[in-house]
Amino acid sequence: MRRKVMLAALLLGTSGLIAGCDQVKNAVGGKTVEVKEADYPEKVLWGDTHLHTANSVDAFGFGVRLSPEDALRFARGEEVTSTTGLKAKLPRPLDFLVVTDHAEGLGATKALYDAPRMLITDPTMRRWYDMMHEGPQGSQRAMAEILDARGRNDLPKAMLNAGDAAERTKSVWKSNMETVEDYNEPGKFTAFHGFEYTLMQGGNNLHRNVIFRDGADKVGTVAPIDPTYKATPDEIWNYMEAYEKATGGRVLAIPHNSNLSNGLMFELTQPGGGPMTAAYAKRRAKLEPVVEITQIKGDSEAHPFLSPNDEFAGFGVAGWELSNLLGNQPKTPNMFAGEYVREALKRGLLLEAQMGVNPYKFGVIGSTDSHTALSTADEDQFFGKHTGNEPNPNRVMQPQNLGTRKGRFGWHYLASGYAAVWAKANTRAAIFDAMERREVYASTGPRMTVRFFGGWDFKADDLKGNWVQAGYKRGVPMGGELSGGKNGAPSFIVSALKDPIGANLDRVQVVKGWVDKSGKAQEKVFDVVWSDPGKRKPVGGKVPAVGDTVDVATATYKNTIGAPTLATVWTDPEFDPAVRAFYYVRVMEIPTPSWPAYDAVRFKLKLTPDVRVKQQERAYTSAIWYNPTKS
Repeated sequence: MRRKVMLAALLLGTSGLIAGCDQVKNAVGGKTVEVKEADYPEKVLWGDTHLHTANSVDAFGFGVRLSPEDALRFARGEEVTSTTGLKAKLPRPLDFLVVTDHAEGLGATKALYDAPRMLITDPTMRRWYDMMHEGPQGSQRAMAEILDARGRNDLPKAMLNAGDAAERTKSVWKSNMETVEDYNEPGKFTAFHGFEYTLMQGGNNLHRNVIFRDGADKVGTVAPIDPTYKATPDEIWNYMEAYEKATGGRVLAIPHNSNLSNGLMFELTQPGGGPMTAAYAKRRAKLEPVVEITQIKGDSEAHPFLSPNDEFAGFGVAGWELSNLLGNQPKTPNMFAGEYVREALKRGLLLEAQMGVNPYKFGVIGSTDSHTALSTADEDQFFGKHTGNEPNPNRVMQPQNLGTRKGRFGWHYLASGYAAVWAKANTRAAIFDAMERREVYASTGPRMTVRFFGGWDFKADDLKGNWVQAGYKRGVPMGGELSGGKNGAPSFIVSALKDPIGANLDRVQVVKGWVDKSGKAQEKVFDVVWSDPGKRKPVGGKVPAVGDTVDVATATYKNTIGAPTLATVWTDPEFDPAVRAFYYVRVMEIPTPSWPAYDAVRFKLKLTPDVRVKQQERAYTSAIWYNPTKS
């Protein structure tokens, strides 16, 4: 088995593509280093594009005291001490990190906490000051009240002083940039400049993470902008376009956590109603080439209400399908279609048929949205959403009323996810460019290596040779587009390798979406390669379950089922050359214990039956789109 894994790693990880490399110069500590870019991406890079530190207004309120520097040290593989005093260290370092503290109120709660009490004249703010100084529990209660007041547009006037906020933001931003520059090491570890634009009117999550391709020389000419009282993303898009025009730099935005938007993230109309225009769709697709499909606050791939024939739809939706982010507006089933990624991909096809532009032709990544400054997505080392649910005996069943009024408990949080990027080098430029061309995928935590190419003449024999090079030469990678005009159906090279220290693989699936001749969006999930095919014969078009080796009592599993690697060349058996379509890959692991199961063993807990104790982790690739040739 080990030999097979090594062989697969060789096929997936190396392909002799270095020849003819470009050289990219990067300024590091005043010096210029050269990093060679490969002709093609050779090694997948792992990172987190969504992480908060003590500078975020809510993270500090929740109790976190770790800085951006702590976050970067942790991501690079160093041991740090968490806010609650626990030693924390990733089993493997990440390749890149974006600290995305909230632009809204950047550093505000820390400033309130540090202020002399006698100078705080507003009674509400003084009460929050006292609560934060009571300790972690008081701080979290204060943060709950602040979030609730924010959702009701009822923050104290003293907290809304635009001049003070701008000065504070400028100071924090400058300090952050210096830290990010210090930790950016092209070729080894990439630290991006970024922030989170927290668009959330009425408690509906329309957040965007803004990421710059550039260094401090350009990024330092701007500062994060506050979305308070804005209703649409137009302001952040104006900001991004103005930045690029003024500096010649580049910036992108990543919509995240769409499952808490109450149907507003992927609308069929313009925000606020009215037909979507081609100009709006084109602008959105350009500025937002990637979305976050999975994170701590649930998974946004597919919902059983929308995909009743998909037995794996609905991963991590428990607790998050009740309401919007702040819990002040119940969710109804008609909202799901506007907040799940698969449906958005289908809506993109519908809109493209109407106006010729697809606003939702995006790639997908995962990231944590951790508010502890610790990027942890491994079940056995999950450090929680915020300091209140860093590892402790109570966190699994603890009600999560941080800004919500009902319904969520600690176990509803997922230890998810990470961003996987097929970049030509570990540099800001190369990783950013990979995101722009959508050559990225998402994992709920395990570092599975996944390749996906689409073309017109791939055959099974291609897997015997240098299929990575063939994939680039004769086809397109994930995120790419295929045009019509060829004979026959498109074929796809699909390859997945297990996480080297993780669980075996159950199966690889291709998810197809299209618009039928009646103008209705359709979807279908194909099992294309799976473990033990000799024993697991499809029944009624479905491959039987892989089995289950999880021992919940010990929070362990065995790799005695599944496969370390799965690869095939698949051709769409239902292809219609006249029909626009997308295809993406979903890779399923065998069942493994969830973080509550590890907590149960660690803290000797007796969990209630509703708690998720095992699950099938997964990866989602960006899609490949098929575009018919115009007649």
